[in-house]
Amino acid sequence: MSYLAKNLVTLCQMSCSVRHIELLAPAKDYQSAIDAIDCGADAVYIGAGRFGARYAATNSIEDIALAVKYAHRFGAKVYVTLNTLLYDDELAAAKAQAEELVAAGVDALIVQDMAYCRMGLKVPLHASTQTACSTTEQVRFFENVGFERAILERNLSAAEIVQIRGGSSIELEAFIHGAICVCHSGRCYLSRSTSERSGNRGQCSQPCRLPYDLTDGNGNIYIKGKHLLSVCDLDLSQHIGQMIDAGVNSFKIEGRLKDRVYLRNIVSHYRRLLDEQIALRGDCCRASVGTSQIAFEPNPAKSFTRGGGTYLFDGKRAGVASFDTPKALGERIGRVTKVARGSFMLDSNVALANGDGICFIANGEAVGTNINTVNGSWITPNRIDGIAVGTELFRNYDRLFSLAVERSRIRRAIDAKVTIGFTESCITATATDCSGVSVTTTLDYASDEAKNIEKMESVIREQMSKSGDTIFNITDVAINAVRFIPASVVAQLRRTLLQELEQARVAAHPAPQPFVEKTEAKFHKQSLDCYDNITNASSRDFYLSHGVKSIEQGVDTLQSTVGCRVMITDYCIRREIGQCLLKSPTIRGELYLERGRKRYKLTFDCKRCQMSLIDTI
Repeated sequence: MSYLAKNLVTLCQMSCSVRHIELLAPAKDYQSAIDAIDCGADAVYIGAGRFGARYAATNSIEDIALAVKYAHRFGAKVYVTLNTLLYDDELAAAKAQAEELVAAGVDALIVQDMAYCRMGLKVPLHASTQTACSTTEQVRFFENVGFERAILERNLSAAEIVQIRGGSSIELEAFIHGAICVCHSGRCYLSRSTSERSGNRGQCSQPCRLPYDLTDGNGNIYIKGKHLLSVCDLDLSQHIGQMIDAGVNSFKIEGRLKDRVYLRNIVSHYRRLLDEQIALRGDCCRASVGTSQIAFEPNPAKSFTRGGGTYLFDGKRAGVASFDTPKALGERIGRVTKVARGSFMLDSNVALANGDGICFIANGEAVGTNINTVNGSWITPNRIDGIAVGTELFRNYDRLFSLAVERSRIRRAIDAKVTIGFTESCITATATDCSGVSVTTTLDYASDEAKNIEKMESVIREQMSKSGDTIFNITDVAINAVRFIPASVVAQLRRTLLQELEQARVAAHPAPQPFVEKTEAKFHKQSLDCYDNITNASSRDFYLSHGVKSIEQGVDTLQSTVGCRVMITDYCIRREIGQCLLKSPTIRGELYLERGRKRYKLTFDCKRCQMSLIDTI
């Protein structure tokens, strides 16, 4: 047997000038990684045991290694999130874990702390969105210093992405679906201001989803008990082509804590959309291979979403927040027209089922219940309290859809062709997949002339076309010099051939390029303040060596955040409630957000159209 895979793939990459477009999916654990890849993800991002921004989504090195092996069969990649800030006494442990991940074969590490640049890691580094990748200068620095990719802020507009692309050639990764961090990523200390739990340390308590009062700081309340910082989720389904044309390389789905149904549904949805857009462009291709076969119709409205929208992708605008609830309302199913004996009727014909979850807004909060029975037009919920004529209802759990997605047998297969030939003493078979990876195997077998060539050809073709539970789909079988051979021998040859082809695919996966810090790169600022998140000596030395003159200790090292800016955001409460300072507002003077004993002063930078929260108590 001879493996031609590595050389073939290398030659293909050298001659290929098209852009590789990547669908990047979250993976809570090993099974989630398999689901995402089977549904068509070109890459997954997953957390290790420590130092990831999702404290509840950790995985062993062994499980990550298994995910890597599975992904590489399809040419897909695995990135590991090491995207928290490090303290000095954690540097040795962080390096040891990173080196274990490199040994496990991961394709890149996603990092926030620049200490990783000084660890001599033999793997590419991706600049996490936590590093505030929101300007051309910031992204260009990461490119110049040696990063493979920059992960863009979720608050950027299409025009800003185009501008960043025009000023850099580094790979750009952008979010397309899921929850929005209302603050500039990595610059949020709101959680840290209420407890020891810091978002920059992977333990955000999500205080931005809580209700607040909007006040003047002197006892006057303008808005009471609303979720004033809770913004709708992102859904850029209708802008995939625009993002490709803007220069985005990797399309990222948020949700490392989401369930299996969410992952399968959303990945399948965006796989379809990306394939459609790639097919329209001659200069683009998928970043991995294999066609996913699913037995359900993807529908993002059926999975968790806080009223998905485009956020600020089309520019800064009002209407991006969800003041009533931070929960998922789901799809609108209609308005109640009748209520009687614990049941109700709707003004729509939406098909509901026993066990569906429904919700509605009452007294400014989301209230939920389940459907017990559906009898014709009458629907009986578990609790009728709050449901009256005129109530607008939403379905946030479609039981039948969820069952269909969860039970769906999903298979991802790579097209391959087989050629088989005979001599009197041996059989030789060659398998070549759609990306050019090829293997040849020879079986010593003394064969006789076939008495019925046509029938023998049929038997061989039928046996060689079977792919069973392998990752291949045999699309063509070419037969040379037919001789008699038992079907069982052909089946044995096929199993060996496809097993070797799979091994060749894994062997052909390109080895990751080590991160090499380019010492000549200069940072675009000469001073770093406490919001630039320097929390260890290695990171400090990194910036000093790249031209920075003065550095303050990061906010996460301070005893208290009182007096600090704990949030900076392109979202603006004034804009959201129609009180923009540039448009003759009726509410003037200082504004505060208050909850319990905590109070935050709002400041507004109208030139940049940004809002900040200052911790006052």
